[in-house]
Amino acid sequence: MKRASLILIGIFLLAIIASGCIGGNEVKDTGTKESIAPSSEQTELKKSTLKIFHAGSLSEPLKDVSEAFREYAKTLGYDVEIQAEASGSVMAVRKVTDLGKKADIVALADYTLIPQLLVPNYTDFYVLFATNEIVIAFTDKSKYADEINSNNWYEILAREDVSFGFSDPNQDPCGYRSVMVMKLADIYYGKPIFETLVERNTNIYAEGNHIVAPKEIQIKTDKVVIRPKETDLTGLVESGSLDYYFIYKSVAMQHGLKFVELPKEINLKDFTLADYYGQVSITLGSTGKTIKAKPIVYGVTVLKDAPNKELALEYLKFLLSERGKEIFEKNYQDFIWPPVGFGNIPEEIKNEVEVEG
Repeated sequence: MKRASLILIGIFLLAIIASGCIGGNEVKDTGTKESIAPSSEQTELKKSTLKIFHAGSLSEPLKDVSEAFREYAKTLGYDVEIQAEASGSVMAVRKVTDLGKKADIVALADYTLIPQLLVPNYTDFYVLFATNEIVIAFTDKSKYADEINSNNWYEILAREDVSFGFSDPNQDPCGYRSVMVMKLADIYYGKPIFETLVERNTNIYAEGNHIVAPKEIQIKTDKVVIRPKETDLTGLVESGSLDYYFIYKSVAMQHGLKFVELPKEINLKDFTLADYYGQVSITLGSTGKTIKAKPIVYGVTVLKDAPNKELALEYLKFLLSERGKEIFEKNYQDFIWPPVGFGNIPEEIKNEVEVEG
């Protein structure tokens, strides 16, 4: 209960500063609609499709949630095909806003992208449901794997014969979080870590504690590898062609990778350090938006024009239930309990969330 309370307090503080966050009217809990139920005369399952745009780091837990939901949906009279499309969270949003692609559900690694980019035109609510932290993952094949630790990681990564990677900040929250972690390391260790690891190897640069990620990221050396989403780098590390990469702890554990846990002052996990993290910010060339470093919180919503909105809300209800929590925790990802909802929360999920405006 203490941890849950701390998370809720942190989330409420973050929600106040989230750009474009729904203020809105108070949402009263008037109960939950009954689940979709098949007609007593129904003899065959109704074939339906759900389309989900989601963060790459959610691939494993959502795969398991979707498998469980497909079985559950049969009790509701549905034979559901779930089309899950992974990408960086920024790109997932842009598929909707820029490319006009249709989806039922959007699940992102940074919840603030929803109020910033999807509200009010594409959705009017969102739910915060999971957390994570940034680590540096590697294998026994990685150079100096027997030396690297939480105290010397930046020295190991700086060595001339060591390669490391992170995802594209313009497409993926793990990418912009990774470079913000390296800028926070400047503050924490009192050393020019960002300049050594980022500025010397890419065209990403900092002005004080503010980072600028140009729209077209360029790599200056063969020391650094950047890919559209964080999970694109996993295979490179597993094969030994890349020594280290910045990744979410849950993904490292799902793939059985070794990893260095970073100090709480820079790993973006601790809600009590929200103000400390907020010293660092980044402007993304892809959206023009400026994002402050903050504790990692995932968000999910059902879009206004979802092709199968009623069934999508059933999926969301299932995801936010104790069954969804159990599946996420089996995939080594912390779940916010209860999940926290903002905006015009649909009746179907009100009993599953703590409503906060």
